[in-house]
Amino acid sequence: MRKPVVMAWLVLLLGGVVALFWRNEWIYSLPTPVPSAYQDVKPGTKIELPPDQMALIRLTGSGQQGRKPLFLHFFNPDCPCSRFNMPHFRELVKRYDQQVDFAIVLMTNKKYTAGQIRDRFNLPYPIPVLTDSALAISCGVYSTPQAVIIDTVQKLFYRGNYNRSRYCNDEKSSYAKIALESLLHNDLTQNFSPLALKAYGCQLPTCTK
Repeated sequence: MRKPVVMAWLVLLLGGVVALFWRNEWIYSLPTPVPSAYQDVKPGTKIELPPDQMALIRLTGSGQQGRKPLFLHFFNPDCPCSRFNMPHFRELVKRYDQQVDFAIVLMTNKKYTAGQIRDRFNLPYPIPVLTDSALAISCGVYSTPQAVIIDTVQKLFYRGNYNRSRYCNDEKSSYAKIALESLLHNDLTQNFSPLALKAYGCQLPTCTK
């Protein structure tokens, strides 16, 4: 009698784990709800970064700010999508570090130091970690992870997803990478699919769907 009961509990436990996994997969496959007070920021809009944040980028970047595009990675360490996305972000940094300045915009109410973020996610040390959450409003970001690319005259070139795949392993839909390539090759005719521009992930500021 005892063995069937144990087996039944194991089956129920396994079923619960599977159901939870698929529920999370389903939730994060849905677009992030647009906030009621959201104000869209169109490509071509000039993005004014606060002087202290710009100084931090200049200090840790190449020293050529104004000549290189700026890639802002809006990131919440408590968002599962952000964590899955981090290896892909590191690949972009490694590949385009000489052509693009990168910075992380930390979107969380919890207290993290830049060093903690770099160590926890194995980031190259020079990448600045910005803590001004108002940058999300300036760039029209309301979920994480989101990529924002600002061109050399500080105008918004791209704001959107990294990939249609949660794990960023679909090369055909590597939207942030495609946007970087387009800007670096001065191809301003790139038309992105709605999947690239519609936000997916964790809703700010509470990291929920």
